[in-house]
Amino acid sequence: MTTAPHTPAEDRPHYWQGEFLTDDQAGRRLDELDADVRSVLAEPRLSPLTVLAACDLLSAALRDPGSAQRKLLAEELAAARVDPAEAGRTLRDVAGALDREALETKLMRELGGTDPGRLARFDFRREIFEGWLPVGLLVHVAPGNAPAAGALSVIEGLLAGNVNAAKTSGGSRFTQQLLAQLAALDPSGAIARRVIVLAFPSSRTDWLERLCAPADAVAAWGGEEALAGVAKLVPAGCRLVDWGPKLSFAYLTEHRWADADTLRGIAADVCRLDQQACSSPQLVYLDTEDEEQVLAFAERFAAVLAEAVGELDLPERDPLESAEISNTVQVATLEQHLGLTRVHADPDGDWHVLADLRSALRASPLHRTVWVKPLPRTRIVEVLRPMRRYLQTVGLGADRTDTAALAGLVLTAGAQRVTVPGAMLDSYNGEPHDGVYALQRYSRRVDVQLDERFRSDACLDDLLGVRELTVPQVPVTGKDEFDRLQGDGARAEVFFRSGGSSGAPKLSAFAWDDYHEHMRSGAEGLLAAGFDPRTDRSMNLFFAGQLSGGFLSFHSVLETLRAVQFPMAGQEDHAMVARAIVDNRVDTLFGMPNYLLRVFTEGAAELRAYRGVRKVFFGGEHFPQRQQDWLREEFGVQLIRSAAYGSVDAGPLGYQCAHAGDRVHHLFSGVQTLEILDRTEDRPAAPGEPGRLVFTAHTRRGQRLDRYEVGDLGRWVEGDCPCGRRTPRFELLGRFGDIFRAGGHFLNYRRFVTIAQESLDHLGAVQLRVADGADSAVTTLTVLLGGFEPGERDSALLAEAFLADYPQLATDVVQDRVVDLRVEAVPVDALARTAASGKLREVVDLRVG
Repeated sequence: MTTAPHTPAEDRPHYWQGEFLTDDQAGRRLDELDADVRSVLAEPRLSPLTVLAACDLLSAALRDPGSAQRKLLAEELAAARVDPAEAGRTLRDVAGALDREALETKLMRELGGTDPGRLARFDFRREIFEGWLPVGLLVHVAPGNAPAAGALSVIEGLLAGNVNAAKTSGGSRFTQQLLAQLAALDPSGAIARRVIVLAFPSSRTDWLERLCAPADAVAAWGGEEALAGVAKLVPAGCRLVDWGPKLSFAYLTEHRWADADTLRGIAADVCRLDQQACSSPQLVYLDTEDEEQVLAFAERFAAVLAEAVGELDLPERDPLESAEISNTVQVATLEQHLGLTRVHADPDGDWHVLADLRSALRASPLHRTVWVKPLPRTRIVEVLRPMRRYLQTVGLGADRTDTAALAGLVLTAGAQRVTVPGAMLDSYNGEPHDGVYALQRYSRRVDVQLDERFRSDACLDDLLGVRELTVPQVPVTGKDEFDRLQGDGARAEVFFRSGGSSGAPKLSAFAWDDYHEHMRSGAEGLLAAGFDPRTDRSMNLFFAGQLSGGFLSFHSVLETLRAVQFPMAGQEDHAMVARAIVDNRVDTLFGMPNYLLRVFTEGAAELRAYRGVRKVFFGGEHFPQRQQDWLREEFGVQLIRSAAYGSVDAGPLGYQCAHAGDRVHHLFSGVQTLEILDRTEDRPAAPGEPGRLVFTAHTRRGQRLDRYEVGDLGRWVEGDCPCGRRTPRFELLGRFGDIFRAGGHFLNYRRFVTIAQESLDHLGAVQLRVADGADSAVTTLTVLLGGFEPGERDSALLAEAFLADYPQLATDVVQDRVVDLRVEAVPVDALARTAASGKLREVVDLRVG
């Protein structure tokens, strides 16, 4: 973890793009603020994933009592005279707010995804692209009474991609230090470039005016007078995000106003943050018109509040705050003589409960001062609606039936949120604030409307380049270590089982958000590959059942595309499938090559006459060129392309475009980072050389997938693709399992397939079985050619073809006699397949040890 930056000296209270500055230095920089902002906005857009990574590191540090970051921020809170218990709560709350899961949820709820700035289609049938972009320069006029509010607002501004300039009061360095720690944990430096924090009093209006002058939006906290002062400085056309004063209260029915737990909950809400939070209760309303019940409740609650306050270590109050409380209590005391109020007060002035028999909403002077008032439910809207712009949280104590009815009434009156006593200051991930989503107020929704030239483009950003994300500093994890990545499974919600074709079967865990994000990527890849959701009539022939992901995934991909789909799934009656294709005018097929070939073979007569299948999208296996040519020549298929390159464990990895070669794919750079590493060492492969494909998923929530080796070999494809996309391209070169040792040489499955096609004109499946021979020094290698009746082809002649075209094999078989070669023509059903997906097992190694 990056070391925390050095604490600034007292004479350097300002933080500017990674540096702590003196007053004079900050003043000079203010003159350059507009130029600085333009320079940063011209740089590549800040990815929310960069912010998530840094926030997650800082969250972990704040949970560690021994971390430099936690100690430094605790010192800042102590210097600001924050109560130790409240300081600890503040740090815990900040750590929770910065947790990756919390921020991912926030992004998903408020902006619809973890990369909302992508200019992407919302409807795959129209060339319209939308995205959430930053407003530009976002100024935050932070409150002085909530030390974390300004910093968390800046982090929201960073998630939206903005350049952020925060104004804090001169008394605390908490905001500067928290954001400096965050920037230090970002190796790219992009966060530091987008953060400025200036500490000065509100009376210094010249600085505030200079800060707001180039702003595109200003977020401000404070009372009405303070907000009015900020509003005067906001330039024309600048968005004012007003987090103005709010008032919250508890509302209790007769069923709950004598309940001890309910009263303790309200007292806890009152004591927490000294009622400084907008969600702190300033009043307790009772569902009654009976004055005696109000007075009796006030007396009961005063005893509960006194007990709660007695457990606190209270800081010394500001004289002005004490004066306001004294004035309020004094007036209430005088009104007792009129029969309007009753005052319960701590002798030391640490708490006050003021019973008032008038229902009108009234603010409290805070610091554990609470009004108790009657408000029968029949008058809720009448009394509260005139003050609707100030209402925020209601702590509702009632039975189940009343809760539903009363929640509707207080929301109608203008309240923004309803919760239960004891939880008024709590929140949940993705919760709206004051009735709106902050990230939407810190962003702008944009659209680009184009024409047919962009019919296969799902995202305009792919035409510009890729924002590379830093690869995590963790060891590479091989397929046999996959279980090590599964963690505690707390966010795992949907599971798929790998087919076991490249190792032992395993379960791969996804959150539903992972799944939908991956299906969106799959849809974008299909569009690039040539699928047209406006016209194509598709049949999904991938296999289903036994936790297989193929059929379900492409069902969801086609649903995302809003395409016509016949979800047939792989069926044993291939002729029936062929008839369904013709009967339903299907023109696009999805499935695995060997299965699709069997459908065309067994339904050949009908499909030749139909000649209506125009497109074939395949996955799970390689589709040999000779077999593709057969479909084109015999059945009129026009387009045959990979539906996606991916795996059950890693998700979608690559997609093909109209210009992709046989095994060339673009990287799904929105969800994956790819390394191609040397075959023997964990270092990048030499340019143009084959290497191991190692993927890091950007936002895999169900289980982390950092530097995962999927078991395939590949190499980078250099240069620009004619399709215009700038996403990285790579060529697949087979699996590790394609290469196996038999006798004195390493043999390659792909070489056997090529010989079968070119020398034997075999278009069917090829499977190799490797076993120990009767003689321990000899390996038995059986080549099975699928698609024949037993004895239909001469085994000896078939073997001669392989020996003639594969010199290394001939050396092992003829010269050294360490391999016993057998070639058999067999029915397709004789070939071994994985149980779950039906995928052909290309190399079946039956050797012991």
